Amino acid sequence: MINIDKYVTLKDDVSVAVICNRENLNESLAKFCTPEQSDYIRQHSEANGETFFTFNMLNRYYAVAITEEDELGYKTKELYRRLGGKILRYCDRHYIKDIQLVTLAEKENILGFIEGMLYASYIFDSYKTDPKRLVHPFDNLHIVDKDIDIKDIEELRIICEATEKARDLVNEPVTVVNAETLASNFASMSQEAGINIEIWNKEKIEKEKMGGLLAVNRGSEDAPTFTIMEYKPEKHNNSKPIVLVGKGVTYDTGGLNIKTGNYMNDMKSDMAGAATMACALYAIAMLKLPVHVIGLFPATDNRPNHNAYCSGDIINMYDGTNVEVVNTDAEGRMILADALAYAKKINPSLVVDMATLTGAASRAIGPFGIVAMEKNAENFMEVMKTCGKKVYERIAEFPFWEEYDKLIVSDIADIKNSGESYAGMITAGKFLAYFTSYPYIHLDIAGVAMNEKEDFYRGKGATAFGLRLIVDFLRTYYK
Repeated sequence: MINIDKYVTLKDDVSVAVICNRENLNESLAKFCTPEQSDYIRQHSEANGETFFTFNMLNRYYAVAITEEDELGYKTKELYRRLGGKILRYCDRHYIKDIQLVTLAEKENILGFIEGMLYASYIFDSYKTDPKRLVHPFDNLHIVDKDIDIKDIEELRIICEATEKARDLVNEPVTVVNAETLASNFASMSQEAGINIEIWNKEKIEKEKMGGLLAVNRGSEDAPTFTIMEYKPEKHNNSKPIVLVGKGVTYDTGGLNIKTGNYMNDMKSDMAGAATMACALYAIAMLKLPVHVIGLFPATDNRPNHNAYCSGDIINMYDGTNVEVVNTDAEGRMILADALAYAKKINPSLVVDMATLTGAASRAIGPFGIVAMEKNAENFMEVMKTCGKKVYERIAEFPFWEEYDKLIVSDIADIKNSGESYAGMITAGKFLAYFTSYPYIHLDIAGVAMNEKEDFYRGKGATAFGLRLIVDFLRTYYK
């Protein structure tokens, strides 16, 4: 991660990034650029709409960006995040290690720029053996702005460190991160952040009769785990806890309904829900937010070995519900259902789950946001959607009409674990909601957990998409 500090004034031997709003272009150029640079920028900006200019000053580089203000403030902040990623990559290409940021922009937008640079600086290359491989040469961002406080920077750093932990976990192969290793990582984070943690092994899970988690694990060489994390500061603003639940399928073959073609390529990421939620809880604790939060994380891989569960099986779940298995590739909802049923014992004010649950969610809205549904949590959802815009991890809420309930009715059991060929993300949500008796929000991150190509400041691979959403939601709702 890059270093960030503050300079009181510009230094003559360090490269400079200048951000100019279109509205204050002349003022910004007069303050931060030479007359020659200013004339060149005005001429080319007016002639062909250019918005990014670079100057090699021999002893340092100048990068000048012109931004447009959007009437929707959250979109403007996102433009600054993307600009942060763009300038970081510019610095990498030219082997620039230090840069000073100067701008007349508002504080929130400057923080967006810093956030974009922090995100874009992430790289996962620990398995590359070439000693000459390009790592980010860029090291230091110096902020020359009186309104930015060191505390602001530290808060951004904490959240970014949490996202890096999540991205590392999701990027690792299952040979490195299985269910037990995932739980061990959660334990290390908990110790660092002052979070209480309890990890159930297979014997305890069997004793508690978590039938969904045990069924999915039947085909695996590795034991399952169930992790309970609790952050309860002495002073907290919620009388009943918020519960965060995450899907921890460390690798998904589809089981006996095995995935075909290239559909298994990124299945190490099927635990992104658990990694993201656990690391969000870590960030909440490190930020010392005044909110009581509990995390529940069932984990296993899903393989077609040994006595693997199969279509036609009837699985008795943690709460006594009998589930007819009609698709072993609908395994995430099986392990989440046990966790959601367990959450009833906690008497929560709200439960939010996060999972790479359905291809239907990805097909519905692509890699641009999170598919979501709510049950008795309309007010919570409205706040979460607003927070989603603010951090640009947006939510597309889908209907949860009662007509969808009949799609998971089983002829021979209480319910079945998959519905019809349509509305797959909704029927998956309906299956999960069956096990709830409290305000509930379901977040399907199937389309955003992994990037196949660079996406502005997020880069390739694991994204930890949704982590900033959860942190901002809890900070906003319980401030």
